[in-house]
Parts: sequence; C-alpha cells; structure tokens
Amino acid sequence: MRLTRRLLALPLAALLGAAPAAAQGTAQQPAWPTRPIEFTIGFPNSSGVGIYARRIAEPLSRALGQPVVVNPRIGAGGNVGSDFVAKARPDGYVILFGTAGTHAINQTLYRRLPFDVLRDFTPIAHLGDVPNILTTSVERRPQYRTCMDVINDGKARPGALNYGSTGNGASTHLAGARFAVAAGLDVVHVPFTGQAGVVTAQLGGQIDFFFNQTGPAIAMIQQGQVRGLAVTTRSRVPALPDVPTVAEACNLPGFESTTWYGVFGPAGLPDEITRRLNEEIVRIISAPEFRTWLVQDQGIEPPTVNTPAEFRAVQEQDVARWAQVVRDARATVD
Repeated sequence: MRLTRRLLALPLAALLGAAPAAAQGTAQQPAWPTRPIEFTIGFPNSSGVGIYARRIAEPLSRALGQPVVVNPRIGAGGNVGSDFVAKARPDGYVILFGTAGTHAINQTLYRRLPFDVLRDFTPIAHLGDVPNILTTSVERRPQYRTCMDVINDGKARPGALNYGSTGNGASTHLAGARFAVAAGLDVVHVPFTGQAGVVTAQLGGQIDFFFNQTGPAIAMIQQGQVRGLAVTTRSRVPALPDVPTVAEACNLPGFESTTWYGVFGPAGLPDEITRRLNEEIVRIISAPEFRTWLVQDQGIEPPTVNTPAEFRAVQEQDVARWAQVVRDARATVD
C-alpha cells in the first residue's frame, strides 16, 4: 500500500513542479528580434531612399542586436516594395522605407493599387522632410544660370523643353509638374527608372532640367556637375545656403513641394514591436552626428515630433494634399 501511494504521488509532484515553469513560458512573449530583419526599399540603392536606408541600417542593427538588411524591390514607383511589405507577416522581420510618394501620392496617382496606403500598413517612424532642388547641367545647359532663365526659355519655346524624373509619381516628377503649372510652362515630362538613368541623361544633355532630391544632388553640385538653381522649400536649406527658394528665385510666391521619408510595417504589427522600432529609430536620428549628416549632407529636415500616431496624422494629411496636386497636374498611371 505504501508503494502504491508513492507511485501515485510521483505524477502529482511532477505536475506541481512543472506548473510554475509552464505558466512562466506562456506569460512571456517570444523574444524579438531573433533573426535578421529585411528593410525593404522600393527604389535603387543610388536613390535618396537607398542612401538614407543604408545609413540608418547599421546603427539600427546594433540597437536591435540583429542584422538589418536593406533589400531593394524596385518597380512601379515604389509599389513593388510596398506590396511586398503589405503582404508580409506582421512579425517585425519585414519593414519598409516608405515615402510620401509611395504612401500618399501613389494612392491617387495609380488607378489600381494592390493595397491601401493607410489600411494595409502600420506607421512606425517619420524620418524627415525632403526638399527637391531645380538642377541643370553645368556643361550641357550653361545658359541656365538662374531659375528665371529656365522659365523665360520655356515660355519663348512652348513644348520644346523637357524635365526628367526618377519615375512617375516620384517627388522629382510632381515637383516638376507643380513648377510647370505654377510658371505656366508647356514642358515634357521624361520619366526614368531610378536615379542613375535620369542623372546620366542630365549630364548627357538629353533633358533640360531635373528636380532632384537634395541628398543625391548636393554632391553633384559640390563637384561642379550640376547647378542648383532653386529649392522647393519655404526657406533656404542649411546645406545649400546660397541656393534661393523657388518662391524667391522664380517669382512664384508660396511655391512649396516637399515630401517625407518614413518607416512602415505591415498592418497588424504588434504594438510592442512598433514601439521598440520607433524608440530606436527616433534615438538614432536624434543623435547629434546623425542629425548633422541629415541636415548638412542630405538637406533633410528631421521631424520635431515622432510617435507612430503623429506620423499617421502626417500621412493622412498628405494623402489628401497630394491628391489635389495629382489632379491639378493631370498625372495618372495605369
């Protein structure tokens, strides 16, 4: 009888001993991250997006303790990359470097999108506001020394001038379209696939002007390849203090055309992962050295407030704002 009681007591003791450990295992969430994270970009590595993504990926990798790998998925104005992330599992292992182009402009520009820019993504962090700059080739367009030189030539020869962009719907496209409408110019838009193609065309004289983003443009201006004629911000950019605004240089009061960069995850990304990513990204871009790189080297204005909810508010406002710009420019892509 004593032996029977002892044998019966063993499973009960095992269960009692295992109960605290089992409860602890279910109460704790799985650690994140435990493997590399894909940082998807919808544009080439040579673009402003690619430059910024690679710059932030290294400190973000250190902060998270796992590699953050920048992976270009290029096509359709950034939509290929966005679609990939929209359909990814919301587990924090696939995030997106988005822009006002991919997550505000494209909602109206493209007649059919396989995703909704608001419903299908989780906003994580605002990375900064990005100006464009009117540039012309120093060698191929020496006659353009001011913004008014471009406008006057365009008005004297309707339909003769063209401008390049990094693709339909990109900020480089719509800044040029807004400029043409504001200045009353009849000019031709020539879209390219990414930064490399349009820069090659500009330096080769195939296009007359290009509203490049400040990041890629600053180095070309410093190297004497292109001339910066005007920036699309309300006030001058600290990285280019001698370059006037479009409003002041082109006699177009109130002209402004800036976009933004930001990080998104798929819809349904857990709050704790969203919060962790936001905190680490905000800490990185707020550091003095990184901020100097943003402002002085890239001409990007860091955000002043930066919670996921505040970033979503910026995105919602821009979906409506850019919808009107797209309609005014009569720009559509099938």
